[in-house]
Amino acid sequence: MSDAAQPTAAEVRAAAEAVKTALDRHLAAVERRSGDDDPAVYEAFNQLAAAAEAYDELLYDHYDEVTPFEIPGDDALPPYTGPEEPNAISVLIRRDYAVAEPQRLLAQAERVEAADAETGTGIGAGTPDTVHGALGVLFGEFEPDEIASRHKEFGLEEGDSTLWVTAADEPADPGDWLEAPFEQVDPERVVCRFDVSAVFDDEDEELDEDLADDEDAEDLESDLDDDDLGSGLDEQDDDEDLEPLDTTDR
Repeated sequence: MSDAAQPTAAEVRAAAEAVKTALDRHLAAVERRSGDDDPAVYEAFNQLAAAAEAYDELLYDHYDEVTPFEIPGDDALPPYTGPEEPNAISVLIRRDYAVAEPQRLLAQAERVEAADAETGTGIGAGTPDTVHGALGVLFGEFEPDEIASRHKEFGLEEGDSTLWVTAADEPADPGDWLEAPFEQVDPERVVCRFDVSAVFDDEDEELDEDLADDEDAEDLESDLDDDDLGSGLDEQDDDEDLEPLDTTDR
């Protein structure tokens, strides 16, 4: 951010006051809530998150400091408000790929076209000579799940993916949503979702490293305890090797 666009100290202070106000409102909504899915609590939660995020940004821009708060991202789903026993569901899947090896992609598509030409079962797209055409051939030939499991063979590299299961009151009529299949997704009717991302892998690696560090510390402490115990036993053995004192009268 340029110097001219940096917030003033007064703006940072005002944002801090807005967080305090939003925090009071959230607590008041929680104290008055009528159930687990009280919309007032949900609204107050969103207001508090927005106020905290704004303050965090202004604080960083002006003072180069951050808060210890973790602001929920936009991928957090609102409370479910769909039917308790849905009569129909829609499954929405998004999988991202990078075209890592275009030549491999083209070669695989050419093989598919050649095999289809021999059997007469091709889709009529001709031998692809562009990435665009190769993608059409491969996704027309293979199911999405098979491409997901064999993506490296097709010169693709996996990115993020997500699967949403949404509830509906009644099944859609044939052809009803084909013109705009992804424009009318209601987040409040999402029954469940499953996300896959390299971000989660990084978090798991950090957790594994922390656990490994803890285990190493425990092993070191155990080794130290064993060394101390062994040292004590050695001292005791040394004492036993000493000749007993002659206590008889001379």
